[in-house]
Amino acid sequence: METTTSYDLALKPRVKILAVDDREDNLLSIESILEGGEYEIVKALSGRAALKILLHQQDFTLILMDVQMPVMNGFETASLIYQSEKLKHIPIIFITAHNQGEERMFEGYKMGAVDFIYKPVNPELLKYKVSVFSELFHKTHHLISQEKVLRTANQKLESEIIERRISEDKVKLLNQQLTQNNEQLKSTIEELDRFAYVASHDLQEPLRKIQVFSDRLRIRHKDAINEEMENNLDRITNASQRMQELVNDLLNFSRHSSSEDDFAIVDLNIVVSDVLTDLGVSEENGDLVVEYDQLPLVFGIASQMRQLFQNLICNALKFRKKEESPAIRIFVSGESNNGDGGSGTAHYQIVVEDNGIGFDPKFANEIFVVFKRLHSYHEFSGSGVGLSICKKIVERHKGSIRAESEIGVGSKFIIELPVLQPQTPELNFETNSIFKS
Repeated sequence: METTTSYDLALKPRVKILAVDDREDNLLSIESILEGGEYEIVKALSGRAALKILLHQQDFTLILMDVQMPVMNGFETASLIYQSEKLKHIPIIFITAHNQGEERMFEGYKMGAVDFIYKPVNPELLKYKVSVFSELFHKTHHLISQEKVLRTANQKLESEIIERRISEDKVKLLNQQLTQNNEQLKSTIEELDRFAYVASHDLQEPLRKIQVFSDRLRIRHKDAINEEMENNLDRITNASQRMQELVNDLLNFSRHSSSEDDFAIVDLNIVVSDVLTDLGVSEENGDLVVEYDQLPLVFGIASQMRQLFQNLICNALKFRKKEESPAIRIFVSGESNNGDGGSGTAHYQIVVEDNGIGFDPKFANEIFVVFKRLHSYHEFSGSGVGLSICKKIVERHKGSIRAESEIGVGSKFIIELPVLQPQTPELNFETNSIFKS
């Protein structure tokens, strides 16, 4: 009889059967009935011989045991077999020449028998019963294999859960440390801002005294001042003026703290127009052309936006070419999602471009460091704080600023500011052009 299973037959292990009978012809008969199948038949001519075999081999699927054997019958042999923990799982089919009666059959079942077959053996019945236990063996083997797979998967899952919990605990600890570090950093920044403001404010008084007493000396003793003294007084005056500029820049740098209430809709067209008006026309500037296209509305602080563009325009004027009239262009080059560290918020790209002396591209990041100067104050005046203030303002508006330049071909400052949300009705502005001469 053929049976079907849900798993691949090619993967079935070979079924091993122990046949025990004191007659060789009976063993040959069993072997011939079962040959040609998936069975491996091991033969024993007595109960003792069977026990010796089982002492070294415990991987039998089924035992076919004759009941009537000399010295040690089948029941006694089965009793000894099932005393071993390693062997008690092997089912036994007793083969008997007589009807044992209910009492003897009960005794056989107590010994561990799973069935009885009577002699003369019916070949088809033997094949069928062996095939049933063979199929049970295969299913059990398959279940054991699946159990091993599930245990392995379960152990792996438990290990992953433990690792995940450890990772989550580490993340929680890191978040706590990050929160603490942020609070400490915020407190430190606030203290530094207060220190910079107080220190800069306290420096104003001695500077004023230096300037006042220098002027008094120059006026009261003008007839007694020789050329060397005049030069020394000029040096004192110039040094105090540079110090005054530095103090003012430090004050500006420290004052740029703000709250959400300070933010409002700012029209950058008006901001740039006001900055250019405030700069006025001076002999230092010479011929100057400033062009700006239609600029957007942003959500920001008007005074800081004015400081931002004033610093950038003044920077362009300061680092102009001696042999060429300065030209500055301010325009929007488009929108991007890069200005906020990748959060997906759209940003305007606003460019301030000049035709000045430019600088080496390797200093593109360093120029925004406070007090960083690429030229001595003898060549170009200033404290080295202006671009640092620009960076600070832009970052407080959740944007970014970077520079592109080459020596001798001018510079570009690219400002990225968040697109105004919610959108307001667009205003129409004509391209503005201011010529100073």
